[in-house]
Amino acid sequence: MAETSAVPAPSSLGRIGASLGRYRELSLFIIMLVLGALVALQAPQFISVSNLSQVSTLASIIAVAAVGQALVIITRNIDLSIESTIGLVAFVVADLLAKHVVDVPLAMATGVALGLLLGMGNGVLVAVFRIPAIVATLGTLSIYRGLSFLLAGGRQVTLTQLPDGYTSAARADLFGVPIFLLVAIALIVVVGVALRRSRFGRQLYAVGSNPEAASILGIRTNLVIFVAFALAGLFAGIAGVMWGMYFGTINASAATGSVLQIVAACVVGGVAIFGGSGTVVGAGLGALFLGFIQNALIILRLSQFWLGAIYGVVILVAVAADAVILRRLRRTQKRRPNG
Repeated sequence: MAETSAVPAPSSLGRIGASLGRYRELSLFIIMLVLGALVALQAPQFISVSNLSQVSTLASIIAVAAVGQALVIITRNIDLSIESTIGLVAFVVADLLAKHVVDVPLAMATGVALGLLLGMGNGVLVAVFRIPAIVATLGTLSIYRGLSFLLAGGRQVTLTQLPDGYTSAARADLFGVPIFLLVAIALIVVVGVALRRSRFGRQLYAVGSNPEAASILGIRTNLVIFVAFALAGLFAGIAGVMWGMYFGTINASAATGSVLQIVAACVVGGVAIFGGSGTVVGAGLGALFLGFIQNALIILRLSQFWLGAIYGVVILVAVAADAVILRRLRRTQKRRPNG
């Protein structure tokens, strides 16, 4: 008997969820405009070209990592090790260049490949050994960070040890648009189109919406989850290379604490923590939104201690809103069994 390969068409619940996701993205964009206007009233330099360029450049790194995290969250999982992957890749690439082991393109490719390998490791733990994602990636969070400290041995790679011009791309622009922002936009567009048009994209949302039903319909749920984690590692690898180019001086603790910002970017951008809905465009906007908040605190000379609290509140509010919306949609579905 041939294996069923059909992917379920989006249910009315899924279509409503997708519409809410689009409204979330539009709402987030409007909020950013309002936030920018309010902060600019107090500090006009907030909307200066140089400041916006700096904010969007750093936010682009978080956005790239958030793209991979979004893919994992859509499948009802989470990757807590993503910050350690970024940090390990950033250090390995910088160390290879400082020791003149390889040239720049090969070092960057090695970093991206390392990220993919680490993501595949997470995928094996979750999809093959069936370890809950939060437990598996909490473990690899420590393992990957430990590898960074082991390789570093208490030292750091400084900017002066890197090849001339290596970090220039982090400050470069094309027609006034930062190169890093263009890279992030290109990746978001490619992944966004793939999720919307490809069979794998439909399978990803099907697994997140209802893993049991997806499995019955012939979708290899474990393979889909494995690929999602592998891609998350791949994008973390790209973000790690960008991180090293942006900061120049890298040590074993690079990117520590960034997982909170990455997850917050996904959730505030409309990627439901319960799985099955959300877009990478929303995750990218979420990263930009949080970057603006961080910069606004600096511009207004407010304590940065508020930043972690803001990330936490943003996550709680977004998750609570998603939970309320999901309950209401399910009640609507029960009242309309033929909807």
